[in-house]
Amino acid sequence: MALLHEDRLFPADEAARAISRRLYEGIKDLPIVSPHGHTQARWFARNEPFPNPVKLFVQPDHYVFRMLYSQGITMEMLEIGEEEIEEPREVWRIFAAHYYLFRGTPTRLWLDYAFQELFGLTERLNEKNAELYYDTIAAKLQTPEFLPRALYERFGIEVLATTDSPLDALADHEAVRSSGWSGRIIPTFRPDPVVDPEHPGFHDNVRALGALTGEDTLSWKGYLRALARRRDYFKELGATATDHGHPTALTEDLGDTSAAALYEQVIKGGAYAADLEIFRGQMLTEMARMSLEDGLVMQIHPGSVRNHNALIHAKYGRDMGADIPAPTNYVEALRPLLNRFGNERKLSVILFTLDETTYSRELAPLAGHYPCLKLGPPWWFQDSPEGMRRFRETATETAGFYNTVGFNDDTRAFLSIPARHDVARRIDAGFLGRLVAEHRLDEDEAKELAWELTVGLVRNAYRL
Repeated sequence: MALLHEDRLFPADEAARAISRRLYEGIKDLPIVSPHGHTQARWFARNEPFPNPVKLFVQPDHYVFRMLYSQGITMEMLEIGEEEIEEPREVWRIFAAHYYLFRGTPTRLWLDYAFQELFGLTERLNEKNAELYYDTIAAKLQTPEFLPRALYERFGIEVLATTDSPLDALADHEAVRSSGWSGRIIPTFRPDPVVDPEHPGFHDNVRALGALTGEDTLSWKGYLRALARRRDYFKELGATATDHGHPTALTEDLGDTSAAALYEQVIKGGAYAADLEIFRGQMLTEMARMSLEDGLVMQIHPGSVRNHNALIHAKYGRDMGADIPAPTNYVEALRPLLNRFGNERKLSVILFTLDETTYSRELAPLAGHYPCLKLGPPWWFQDSPEGMRRFRETATETAGFYNTVGFNDDTRAFLSIPARHDVARRIDAGFLGRLVAEHRLDEDEAKELAWELTVGLVRNAYRL
């Protein structure tokens, strides 16, 4: 008995399902374009075996351990944050015994796909077969076919973007490029550590940026030159995009004198919280200006209250599954940036949201008007079958398909990449199949759109 049904995620209506099958057949084997994610260039630079199933499926995936944590399984029991897992089989047993918690979630779809398609495991994971799963996966991870570069090629990945600090020397990216391997691993410029004054170590980071670039980053002009130089270096190593994870979508357009005065206040540590938010907003506009100059695509994904669980943040640091969505305003918040750059055809700004209420009310109308704006795919908590359907239903009527950017997987879990893309392709085929069945599209148009939603739009939007 297979874990996966061949018609999974297609419409229940027979006519729409038949059309969806045909559309999916035309796109299921297209290359994977992954322009936004959090995998590690080090994997491909070193090309070493993944150590064990826990390191691959549990430890890097906050979708997995946040669900387990919500049911009282401690981070210590899962050895989260440990460089070396002391009891990997015990961690795996805990995971397997609680696999039922993932019923009905996208995580279950991703994991079942990897278990069946990559490891040939077709019996649902549980406590009784945990050892069989562990041994099967562990054995295959030691074979050449499961080395990172071999998996990249097996998955049919065309390009894979990582997310990188401006202070990162990008040595692993340089190693990949100089290795002679044909895989395309590119960095993405994520300046949060040096543009968010509330980021841990901000002041030290700004000084490190100066040391790295030879610029006086304690002055406003030197600080901006340093950021531009790092962007140029990222471009040299293949970057096509920047990524900005601000608490809100606020933008500002201060005059140069006011911006310099605000920066001086921030650097001296005397700014109030409201001033820090204004500074972040000014930096989004500065990043848009730089993107217009150097051609890097700009991604803005606000609306996450980061590290909501103070205990987990104190013990384990950032990005431990405790980020929570919050309401986000885009119409007024983006106005300063859009007043300055919104009509620039050469600028490309991709907007993401964790606030689904903004799709039809704010984001689709904005992207349906301003030439510089595109809508990113359903992200994070909305990266799910129902979230994808809601996005298509609420955004398409106003923004159309061509003001969106296809799909990106945004994952730290490498083996989930093909599964996530397969889910997106099936949902899009299903949505298009329903439009054809309802005589709102002809099937030849749906075929063209299926290709665009899979590879065309993402290549164009990210300039790949």
